[in-house]
Amino acid sequence: MPQFKKILVANRGEIALRIMRTVKKMRIKTVAIYSEADSADPHVLAADEAYCVGPADPSSSYLNIENIIRIAKENGVDAIHPGYGFLSENAEFALSCAENRIVFIGPTPENMVRFGLKHEARALALANNVPCLPGSPVLKSVEEALTTAESIVYPVMLKSSAGGGGIGMRVCTTPDELRIAFKTIKEQASQFFKSADVFLEKYIEEGRHIEVQIFGDAKDVAILGERDCSIQRRNQKVIEESPSPFVSPKLREELFSAAERLAKSAGYISAGTVEFLVDAKTEKPYFLEVNTRLQVEHGVTECVTGLDLVEWMIRQAAGEDMQLSKYHFKSEGHSIQVRLYAEVPAKDFRPSPGEI
Repeated sequence: MPQFKKILVANRGEIALRIMRTVKKMRIKTVAIYSEADSADPHVLAADEAYCVGPADPSSSYLNIENIIRIAKENGVDAIHPGYGFLSENAEFALSCAENRIVFIGPTPENMVRFGLKHEARALALANNVPCLPGSPVLKSVEEALTTAESIVYPVMLKSSAGGGGIGMRVCTTPDELRIAFKTIKEQASQFFKSADVFLEKYIEEGRHIEVQIFGDAKDVAILGERDCSIQRRNQKVIEESPSPFVSPKLREELFSAAERLAKSAGYISAGTVEFLVDAKTEKPYFLEVNTRLQVEHGVTECVTGLDLVEWMIRQAAGEDMQLSKYHFKSEGHSIQVRLYAEVPAKDFRPSPGEI
């Protein structure tokens, strides 16, 4: 197997350190990038080499594709791992890596584009017999939204097609709420995701959020178990758990089968997550979205499988045949991850990093 000599981690903080641990274990040199504000951060000190990528503003540093590629080329980098966040699901970045003969460690640009817009991912799911909630295509007007909501039956969830991280979503229980939310969510979507496309789905009042970890090689897909992330605040995950205490053997088989069908239909490559909403009353699963990246919660899966997902990503990107058709998922033990959220009670519980 050909091996990389030098991997650049296009990220910072915890995920950069986590990726570097595996890269060092594989005896590959690590390259860090940092903004002017992060020159003394732990990920900079941990790397074999580190280079300033721009000023403090992330849009001028960690999101600056041109600068990252330049640093990689000037310093003999073979491959780039994007981590999560920043450029991890940016098809333009993955294409730029390929154009400059640098391996992008992660899903293909085609995978990112295909699953990047929720309404298109939903259409692909429906085409492959993956159950979806009653919903709509992209809505052109508030009048169309109101008509569609009546046919779906309230409550409904208005969603930004390009949304993520809990942003660009609003539960609506009446036409008046939907009329107000339509304008707000479109503005949010345009501001945060540069796409004002929105669509509707039926809102499940008692739902469980279950995600299936996958790893593909364009032909085969390994299913690496499920994670339960139902405990949330403002659509942000608080607790991740694997295996899910809610999922029965029958439901687990249904979720795994649907995730495998969808990933195979897209020729999926590398690590990813297929997310489902399960009606707690009926145990019926419904497709939500696909995350074309390594997720924050990947460590929960690693704990119960004994796998190193970052190592798998690197080995596959280097050209190794991962023999996924021979992989048989086996969960050992139980794993829980808890996130801490700092908020200000006096300001309507507005998020705040507090004093460090």
